[in-house]
Amino acid sequence: IHVSDVPISFYFNTNSFYSSSFSQTIAGSSKKILRLPVVTVNMQRFVTARAKWVGELRGLSQRCYSQFGLASQKDDDMIINPQMPHFDYSPPPYNGPSADEILSKRKEFLSPSMFYFYEKNPVVFFTNSGTEANELAIMMARLYTGCHDIISLRNAYHGNAAATMSTTGQSVWKFNVVQSGVHHAINPDPYRGVFGSDGEKYAKDVEDLIQFGTSGRVAAFMSEAIQGVGGIVELAPGYLPAAYSAVRKAGGLCIADEVQSGFARTGSHFWGFENQGVVPDIVTMAKGIGNGIPLGAVVTTPEIAEVLCHSNYFNTFGGNPVCTSAGLAVLRVIEKENLQENAHVVGSYLKERLMAIKNKHEIVGDVRGRGLLLGVELVTDRKLKTPAKAETLHIMDKMKDMGVLVGKGGFRGNVFRITPPLCFTKEDADFVADVMDCAMSKI
Repeated sequence: IHVSDVPISFYFNTNSFYSSSFSQTIAGSSKKILRLPVVTVNMQRFVTARAKWVGELRGLSQRCYSQFGLASQKDDDMIINPQMPHFDYSPPPYNGPSADEILSKRKEFLSPSMFYFYEKNPVVFFTNSGTEANELAIMMARLYTGCHDIISLRNAYHGNAAATMSTTGQSVWKFNVVQSGVHHAINPDPYRGVFGSDGEKYAKDVEDLIQFGTSGRVAAFMSEAIQGVGGIVELAPGYLPAAYSAVRKAGGLCIADEVQSGFARTGSHFWGFENQGVVPDIVTMAKGIGNGIPLGAVVTTPEIAEVLCHSNYFNTFGGNPVCTSAGLAVLRVIEKENLQENAHVVGSYLKERLMAIKNKHEIVGDVRGRGLLLGVELVTDRKLKTPAKAETLHIMDKMKDMGVLVGKGGFRGNVFRITPPLCFTKEDADFVADVMDCAMSKI
């Protein structure tokens, strides 16, 4: 998929509302950049106060190139850390499918080999995003069980529509609209949680929620294996098996949100939930599934999916041949280029480099995650774990000026989310680690 020569704005989602007629022309040049006022006000918060525009970008592999660079950048070459692209922007060998090939993609994408965790062949419903996929999964669980109550986790993020906003467990991602039937369990966070790394103790709270917060019957339990927006929090070992057991005893289904942790990103497994040895009843996916193309999916058993036959339900653009052809290309590249193994090897190496930075700089409170889904939490006091919010923004800006774009997350906004494309190399990892080390040395 070619995205070079498409004007996009630094730190902004490409689905922000703007008009090309409001682009600013650079004096003496045909190049244009997007002016801040033309983006909806809510999107302006995603730019730091000192952010400088990159302008027009070209993407190739794990790098993006600026047409006229950053203020302190000499070679116009940046390592980028996106969430959605899994390998790169424009891999030449995989461009330009014919019309006949595109029309056959949906059927090929449904290969059962991709969903090997189910004993019987599953069924797939395509959507356009993770929010849509999670909304559908929640509705299916409620219809299938005849119950309304959903259990999710504090600190979770599952989307920004009605039901998914309800299951999201962070006030900063919720609006004051009607949200009902959702109970948020204690987050099994090994770093900040009350029970440390004891997953079974956290799971006891799920049992208590069922007994004291519901009729004793629930529709579903929904969780990520590694919380992405929540700050790359890998759930405490043993948590999901115990939580799944409690939910199933109450008649509920188990939903795995694999929007960020799926598609080989964790390296050790193709799916994030496999790291805890569980098999969900419903799996949702998006982001990396299409390498930036709008594509999501809900995977479940035929028995559960049959509830959609009770009325009419469809998605106008879900599963269209263009997007599913991109999804199929992603699967082929992951397999052909052994990107899962690369995520494991390079991710482990990068984590070691980040641990060394933690040992050197007191501001680093925790390094966590697996594969190429890593988090670095910054604190001003390691004992009190006081969030270093201002310092996080400052270091981000320093890293950007030195050529590394890194996102932040966590409820407190003090966690670096390091989620590069799966084609990331050890050389790239060294560059990111060196830049982070240098930036931290300057504060």
